[in-house]
Amino acid sequence: MKIRIAAAGLVLLAGLVSGCATPVQTPVTLNAAALAAPNARVGVAMTALPKADTSFPGASCLLCLATASVANSSLTAHANTLPPEDLARLKELLAEQLAKRGAQAKVIADPLKIDDLPNASAQGTNLARKDFSALGKKHDVDKLLVVSINLLGFERTYSAYVPTGDPKAVLRGAAFLVDLKTNSYDWYQPLNVVRASDGPWDEPAKFPGLTNAYFQAVELGKDEVLKPFKP
Repeated sequence: MKIRIAAAGLVLLAGLVSGCATPVQTPVTLNAAALAAPNARVGVAMTALPKADTSFPGASCLLCLATASVANSSLTAHANTLPPEDLARLKELLAEQLAKRGAQAKVIADPLKIDDLPNASAQGTNLARKDFSALGKKHDVDKLLVVSINLLGFERTYSAYVPTGDPKAVLRGAAFLVDLKTNSYDWYQPLNVVRASDGPWDEPAKFPGLTNAYFQAVELGKDEVLKPFKP
């Protein structure tokens, strides 16, 4: 994990603490009727997959973070070698499930850059905070199914310089279906998969216990995204 990236995260966190925290979007059960409409056109997009890495929440100063990074450098080096497995195929797998439901599914090849979208003018319950509407005209779709994974790899919690637990495999992000006319969610699923090693974790350089947990987390995350769309 690069310390400079984590430092930027600390600055952002400080800004959030000092300002108004953004409300957390709660889960929204899939509105099956949204996909049952005649000739429903659904775009399927993903943000760029992150490289598997390590993170150390609670190591809240730069020196603390540097200490944690050095102490876990072998794990970080191993994490960086791990593949995303079938996560890269989620768009195609989702499109297949949508087609089975009778929807016209269109896979959007380029990674979606959510942060580049304008903020939505309307705010409220189950409304997207970014304005996705322009993507409807661009891709000729009525709805957009998005998978956004922002953390993949291993997480170890710290209290300043001291670890407070063993590393665990994690996959975090969200998947959601946006109505491009109303900018509202027809489905929203937070992704927060955490798996511990079934055996000893501290076995460099291959870390077999944690590696197995990582692949379990990837598979569970994939299943969470696909399950609501299976007939």
